[in-house]
Amino acid sequence: MQTAIKTIIFQLKQQQYGVDIQQVRSIERLDDVTEVPNTSDFIKGIINLRGQVIPIIDLKERLNLGNQDYSEETRVLIIEIEGVTAGLIVDEAKDVIDIDPEIIDPTPSMAGGVHSEFLRGVAKLEDRLLIMLDFASIFDTREMEEVKEINED
Repeated sequence: MQTAIKTIIFQLKQQQYGVDIQQVRSIERLDDVTEVPNTSDFIKGIINLRGQVIPIIDLKERLNLGNQDYSEETRVLIIEIEGVTAGLIVDEAKDVIDIDPEIIDPTPSMAGGVHSEFLRGVAKLEDRLLIMLDFASIFDTREMEEVKEINED
């Protein structure tokens, strides 16, 4: 039997998603974001997190799920991809659960309005399906360069 995957459950719109906890460094409240001109629409700006400047990405916009409404429940998942740190805005970070890799089905072409290139698969939990995202694949090369540039400035 394979080792269970510790998974962070978060929400975008009314849909719950999961991501391997190893892809997330921390979960933060959404504070003041300083806008950065001439960036992609889904890049909302930068924040100063414990002395580090971090680009902030609206995950809903990046996944083409619509615009973000922010609330007290809004959280930022701090991630690191290819040595680049970024923050992903989500509606809510709900829970951490263990998921058996054997209950994760291969990726359908689209799930919950999200294209398959961003997905790891769909986990069949007892009471629902959970769309598993792969944060390492949410940026194409050009977008990754844009985030790296902001990270380095």
